Amino acid sequence: MTFLSRMSPVRAWSDLRFFLSTRERHEWWFLVAAIAITAFLIFAFAHDSYMEKEYKPQIVYVQQWRLDRTDAEIVAQQKIDQVKKDADEAEARKKQDENRAAFKRLDDKLTRMGI
Repeated sequence: MTFLSRMSPVRAWSDLRFFLSTRERHEWWFLVAAIAITAFLIFAFAHDSYMEKEYKPQIVYVQQWRLDRTDAEIVAQQKIDQVKKDADEAEARKKQDENRAAFKRLDDKLTRMGI
């Protein structure tokens, strides 16, 4: 506890004033330059880190069906929907294969370079 009892903000301020009064003129310019560069880098990182969130609404469409549909009508609608679902899955699979091929070409190129 004796260590903390010797600490005084007034003595620290006077010690800092004495230290700064003994500095040469060129040291002040280096201090200003160092503070300016540090402040600019902190500002640049803080400014660059802000990214606005992209808003994408998620809309879910629901079809309303009659309560008195027959099983045959339900099966017929499922067959129609299955064709659309298969087409969507094929399109997604095609895009995924194209993306995979592009990454494979990049990996082969990097392997040839020795990376």
